[in-house]
Amino acid sequence: MASKVFSAFVLLSTIGDASAFWRMECHGRTGLARIDPIMDAGVVSPHIHTVHGSSGFSLSATYDELMQGSCSSCAVKQDKSAYWTPALYFQDSATKQFEIVPQVGGMLAYYLLRGDNVTAFPPGFQMVAGSNYRRDYTVGDPKSPDPPQSDWAALKQTSQSDLEQRAIGYNCMDYKKAPEGSLLRHYLPDKNFLDGNCPDGLRIELMFPSCWNGDITSKDHKSHLAYPSLVGNGDCPESHPKRLVTLFYETIWDTNNKQFKGRNGEFVVSNGDPTGFGYHGDFMTGWDVDFLQEAIDTCTNDSGNIRDCQLFVNNGPLQTDEEQNSCEFDVPPMLAQEDGSARNLANLPGNIQIQAGPQSATPGVGDVNPIISAATSILGGFFGASSSSTTSSSIPAVTSSSASVASTSSVESVPASPNFGALAVPSAETSSSSTPAPPPPTTTPAPAVTSEPGVSYEVVSTQTITRGSQVEVVIWKEPVVYVTEESVTTVTVESPAVKPRRFYGRHALQHGHHARRT
Repeated sequence: MASKVFSAFVLLSTIGDASAFWRMECHGRTGLARIDPIMDAGVVSPHIHTVHGSSGFSLSATYDELMQGSCSSCAVKQDKSAYWTPALYFQDSATKQFEIVPQVGGMLAYYLLRGDNVTAFPPGFQMVAGSNYRRDYTVGDPKSPDPPQSDWAALKQTSQSDLEQRAIGYNCMDYKKAPEGSLLRHYLPDKNFLDGNCPDGLRIELMFPSCWNGDITSKDHKSHLAYPSLVGNGDCPESHPKRLVTLFYETIWDTNNKQFKGRNGEFVVSNGDPTGFGYHGDFMTGWDVDFLQEAIDTCTNDSGNIRDCQLFVNNGPLQTDEEQNSCEFDVPPMLAQEDGSARNLANLPGNIQIQAGPQSATPGVGDVNPIISAATSILGGFFGASSSSTTSSSIPAVTSSSASVASTSSVESVPASPNFGALAVPSAETSSSSTPAPPPPTTTPAPAVTSEPGVSYEVVSTQTITRGSQVEVVIWKEPVVYVTEESVTTVTVESPAVKPRRFYGRHALQHGHHARRT
């Protein structure tokens, strides 16, 4: 593994300013599941995410629940935040089956302290970067290097949509060569390019907006924030004058793993995106505000190493890799049988369809999850339902986020040269205010089950099935049958539900983004 040690300092040097930051190491993955408590609060998410941080993560996680989590998969145990992004899969051209790409060493979350009076995230703060349905790059040719940042304004390339597209990066990893600059390639390279140029995998990067209007969230979970004029630096718009920490995610995927050698196919993001333009990420703070503010004010060593921050060390010890990898969140029962890390998947988790664009992906109805289909088919005899489908007018639906539907395609990749530019230091004011977060979707009551002589029903569990823009709520009940002979005997027919199990997989490889040791 010595050959795969890579200096994290090189990353920051490529984006101009190597001072005032720290990188939060989250070597453990708390789970791999169709859960997104921001965009799909309380219901199953259409696509699968890789999640890091607090064990308090759940379908409807709140700030308090994250803070009460029993552990964190990050090195600083006081960080009970939740960090999540879509996972990366490989689809074999011959079999059309999917398998997850191994993740290398969890993820790193860079806390870049750009601007004056940088403010800690308030309780309940959450944000999203990127656009799930984007399938095209509209800021020039994605296969050409970005123009100099000094030209962006003259080229009229400083709209929030433009900046958001430039906030995504796909970094080709080859530790035998000089590292590529961050955020230089804004699309997902194809397998031929990755096979021939990236022996140490693919690093996916995402910069979050840092200009803030003072709200903890917004209806679209994005408009309470804005990017500064140069994505990670520059001037904030007048509507968002405050400055928060600039979060920068990086996650390495082992695209050169031996399991993909000699196979034709394509890599695709778990939201059905083979282009990479629809990559996105989510964040919910799990920091004590005063503790984070003290870290912002004092953890300014130019190494960016959390071990050089006395606040973290004095409130440690920092968690070992073993401790970080032992932290998991509880998988809800309706997802316990969906193993997103299994080999030879017939479909992407959630049965998301691949759409390559260039038109935006559209919400659509995918096939029902085969595990849920099987369970519902077995239960059909209890309720008189058809075993051929789980669709029923008697099952109510609730509004939810949607999945993507389209045709399969690929994007040819060519290398681009690094050109991110230097970080400027805009001014900002410090204050905070908040507005209540929007309530989660509501569910209409489940229909009553028709009664039969001598039979009653008891609820044993509930389940949701995501169908594009709707979520069906299925109530699982078991019949209690009364048989009268000389005495009354109660016979309970057991539900055929399989006992839930965790499906989180481990990867032995560790992140290679710490400082090189000599």
